[in-house]
Amino acid sequence: MILEFLQPISEEVLQCYDEALPSQIGNYILKHTSSEFPDLSQVKIALVGVVDEHAPYALDVEEFRKQFYQLHTGQWNQSIADLGDLMVGASAEDTYFALKGLVKELHQYQVLPIIIGGTQDLTYGMYRAYENLDQMINLANVDGKFDIQAAEISIPKYSYVSRMILEAPIYLHNVSNLGYQTYWNSHESIELMDRLYFDMIKLGDLHANIHLAEPYLRDADIVSVDLTSVEASYIGFQGHNNPNGFNGKEICAMARYAGISDRVTTFGIFEGKGTPQESFLTAQMIWYFIEGYHFRAMEYPITNRNNFTKYIVPVDHQEMVFYKSNLTGKWWMEIELNLGKNNKNKNTTLLPCSHEDYLHACNQEIPDRWWRAYRKQL
Repeated sequence: MILEFLQPISEEVLQCYDEALPSQIGNYILKHTSSEFPDLSQVKIALVGVVDEHAPYALDVEEFRKQFYQLHTGQWNQSIADLGDLMVGASAEDTYFALKGLVKELHQYQVLPIIIGGTQDLTYGMYRAYENLDQMINLANVDGKFDIQAAEISIPKYSYVSRMILEAPIYLHNVSNLGYQTYWNSHESIELMDRLYFDMIKLGDLHANIHLAEPYLRDADIVSVDLTSVEASYIGFQGHNNPNGFNGKEICAMARYAGISDRVTTFGIFEGKGTPQESFLTAQMIWYFIEGYHFRAMEYPITNRNNFTKYIVPVDHQEMVFYKSNLTGKWWMEIELNLGKNNKNKNTTLLPCSHEDYLHACNQEIPDRWWRAYRKQL
């Protein structure tokens, strides 16, 4: 099915890197060419470009490849493939269908897809690839806007999160919006995010401490990045109307956090404007994501608590339990789940958190992330 949707990498790009150095990605990566398709059973990460020939502005996937292929690899020991391009369909639904099938098939091969290009509503297509897994999905959006609107608004680009919430089958458990800017969002959408107990972190808070994003990315299955959340000067597009946003270091740091997350299985970068500077920044973001992937520790305190330090903090007539990894320094907090009004049994799960959440608890303040998760399951 994959070959039905994908176009091979252009000859122009391939000719540029026929003589790449052994340490350059152009020599390291497996490629979908007119004569060869990578063996997916030998691949762990796959890049797919999305091309819309009729879009006035879009990420230039060919320019991205030229920039990405010239970068040098890190200490990587997993195979990476560039599967070429997915051409958008005659309608948005056609593209969602193709992307759903593509991501689903790659997951069956245990390959992590990286989708590059197109508009961010393609996140909906990636999400639908999870519908038969019998599990709830967490989405992390790196975006200045929530992309959630009233039910009667049907513009996919601005309301795809609403569709994920309302359209059966529903398996979306949580949305974390990283870097929202209040003036880009209506009071109604902010209140709706709050009523749904979804996580929201303002751009200013992440400017002050970008590490606050790490627990939310660690808890996500899908990470979707809107490039318009990056400050215009880092994109190099004069028509980009966002003078405030993440800088290059911050957006690359979040890409690495997403890559190093044991849970993330799909990563996407959308809403490009087609400038060379943007292509180079996107190439670096993908480099950091792959670098993070190769340092995944596959740790979770419930499965092996020998490598964790347990902290018990009395807060407001209850005890909050935290775990800190002795290997990576990451934190988790324990939350008790109710299994139903008529079920007296309760279960506990661990929620990724930050050191700051632990400090809040020590100061007798219930962390906002714990409170939202607790209220959501009542």
